[in-house]
Amino acid sequence: MNFFQRVAQAIIRISFYLSVWVIKLFSNKKQYQEKRQQLDELPAGTLGKDISTCLQANKLDLIPGFGSHDLKHVLLGFKMTALDEIRLQAFMLGNGNITFISLAIFIYGALLLPGKWKIFYQDFKNGRNALPIASWTIEEYGHRSTSELRALVFETSNAKVNTQFFFAKVAAYAAMIARLSGMLYCLPFLFSASVADLVGAGFPFVGGAVLAGAGLIALSNLAAKKYIPAS
Repeated sequence: MNFFQRVAQAIIRISFYLSVWVIKLFSNKKQYQEKRQQLDELPAGTLGKDISTCLQANKLDLIPGFGSHDLKHVLLGFKMTALDEIRLQAFMLGNGNITFISLAIFIYGALLLPGKWKIFYQDFKNGRNALPIASWTIEEYGHRSTSELRALVFETSNAKVNTQFFFAKVAAYAAMIARLSGMLYCLPFLFSASVADLVGAGFPFVGGAVLAGAGLIALSNLAAKKYIPAS
């Protein structure tokens, strides 16, 4: 691993732990510590027990909004490392979990780790061929056997994410990100005393707002049909 790769992974790792620290700072720690202890009491080999073991090994706790995320790390065999965090996002994007956060984390990691693109693409393809698991929760699957669930995810081939839906959702998010970036770029010029600056930035800003709104409408229309079984 060269110097740039080490720096890139360090940036991703620091960003991840900083976000976790902020969430833990404003969460009810006692409630989630009790929940992790309940998972630890489950029989060996269950997904909940394996999640608890993984968290303890990495000196982490359950935190709000990350329970399902930890489930996917353990179920899919991705380690709690900077590289495997991006690999998980690549898998989940292929699996149909196309959210702004997942897309942003993946793009952020892919830009910092260009030497891992082949690995990310393979993870993406694996996600496309696996059973959709975006909605899986610890409460529903924690008592089930990890090995049996893993086999179910990777051996089920009749629930692929619809290709048209996938690209439509990615396009909607990409359009929103591009337009919002353009609006932020134009924003300082709207406070200029120059009429030329106001006109030059005003039209793109309004156009960006309209197109970003169109992206939101497109996402709302797609929300009702997350997964469509392949024929």
